[in-house]
Amino acid sequence: MNNPLIELYRDTWLLAVHKPAGLLVHRSPVDRHATEFALQYARELNNGEHVFPCHRLDRPTSGLLLFARDPDTASKVGLAFMAGQVARTYLALVRGWPLAQGVIDHALREHAADRRLRDEEQPVRAAQSTFRRLATVEIPVQVEGYPQSRYSLLELRPLTGRKHQLRRHMQHIAHPIIGDTSYGRTRHNRYFAGRFGFSRLMLAATELELQHPVTGEPLLLQCPPADDFMQVLSIFAALPPLFSQAGH
Repeated sequence: MNNPLIELYRDTWLLAVHKPAGLLVHRSPVDRHATEFALQYARELNNGEHVFPCHRLDRPTSGLLLFARDPDTASKVGLAFMAGQVARTYLALVRGWPLAQGVIDHALREHAADRRLRDEEQPVRAAQSTFRRLATVEIPVQVEGYPQSRYSLLELRPLTGRKHQLRRHMQHIAHPIIGDTSYGRTRHNRYFAGRFGFSRLMLAATELELQHPVTGEPLLLQCPPADDFMQVLSIFAALPPLFSQAGH
């Protein structure tokens, strides 16, 4: 089977890849029957040597995923994530036209990792995200109660690392992400699935910016959205540049 990961960056200590939507990063209670994981495919890219995920992406989220090639580097990058020293950027297609930019400061209740504990009340943690509107469109299709339907392309940045944070935050401000079967709007999800012939969460991790854990140099990693993601963005007449001008 072909390796579904696309290598984006490699040095002695780090390996960055594009993960397709639908692939788990590693074994998880989300699907105990899954047999394919980004971790095993990244190990193939690493000549069969162990790799260590530095962060997580939800199964339906595509995009930039960073692995360390040794435990010490993994520990350093993990500490940087916990300290808020890694800037993460995502693109999302959402229902409606939110403000041009804003901060979402909305605490989220944790999800119990163990199914046996899900009936017990979990702690609530502070959570902040920022958004910036990149493009808007109004299409002459009645999806809900209006003769036209509005959608926006957003740049999202989580400032904390709660589970499903961006998806839950966009639901909280009534601009859910298209294709989100847990927090989205079913009618809009069905419209896009019918129009394009496939269904996916329209959330993609596109940038990571951090200090290199070994060299100390600034490191900007960038990841173009997947082809199916870009296909859905064809609803916009024009798109702005999706990346900053700096490279890694």
